[in-house]
Amino acid sequence: MNSKDRVINKAIEKTMKSILDQAFDEMIHNFSLNLTKIWKEKSALEVFQNGLNPDAAIIIGRGPSIKKKRHLEILQKSKYKGAIICTDGNLINVLKHGITPNKFPNFFVISVEPYERILKLYDNEIVDKYGAKIRGFFPTVVNPKVVQRARKAGISVHWFHNLYDLNYGKRSLNYIFSKMVRTKNHPNGLPGLQTGGNVGTSAWFLGWKILQIKNIGLIGMNQGWELSDSWETILSHNSKEHLSQALNVDKAKYGQLIQKIYNPDLKTYSLVDPIFRFYRNSLIEFIERSPKWLTTINATEGGSLFGKRIVYMTLKQFIKKYS
Repeated sequence: MNSKDRVINKAIEKTMKSILDQAFDEMIHNFSLNLTKIWKEKSALEVFQNGLNPDAAIIIGRGPSIKKKRHLEILQKSKYKGAIICTDGNLINVLKHGITPNKFPNFFVISVEPYERILKLYDNEIVDKYGAKIRGFFPTVVNPKVVQRARKAGISVHWFHNLYDLNYGKRSLNYIFSKMVRTKNHPNGLPGLQTGGNVGTSAWFLGWKILQIKNIGLIGMNQGWELSDSWETILSHNSKEHLSQALNVDKAKYGQLIQKIYNPDLKTYSLVDPIFRFYRNSLIEFIERSPKWLTTINATEGGSLFGKRIVYMTLKQFIKKYS
């Protein structure tokens, strides 16, 4: 690792800590308001009571290849029989494309952020139409308005802990919250999930750790930008302002930190900004360390995700093999 990489990595760590620190009070507030519901509602582990098919799952992110490769149209027309794990940011769009729990009964959605802005991702009549057949996974620090809107739509709520500050030991929020949720309904507490900083990686952990699915396919998990994307699009990335402050650079200099990565599976290049680099490297490391019985298939057909233990297929090939 050269000096420039070390500077960037330290800045990313500082950025993620800054984001967490800014949300700290909000997470405590959310947890306190959610607690009585958590005591009464289901643990994420209780999903097995619903007849899950454990053979295969497709995680649906919202990267640009979803639209460019018409993946939602391909999936909707297919005879795929496995699970759907939808990230909250694409839920409404996915349902509108006909990928519904009527066609795919093992349909899950996951959220990880504590912010009220996530409410809009559930506040839609099509979520109301299919909500009763959707199983939702929510962190104990989710904004109460978000999970209340999910309940209104009929989504069954399953709770888990986000793992974000374990390095503080018994002083960490994770440790304190894990003790507070233990009741007769949850004598062993709730499961914890790594987030990798984003909901897509959390969905992968959900498929592995909670649902114990053996073959997990990824679509919309680009972890980078296309060469054709404008600088304005790249610089609009949600965490860019935090990272610019951590590095003490302006927009122009921030652009100099973007890497061009060659994907040997696709024989194409992607542009990876420092935040996507963090997401990408984290997920690759997690996949490398995952158990041998788990196969992760990147069917995104775009982006920068490749490496050890990552199998490349097109979405059509994945559907054919795992249907």
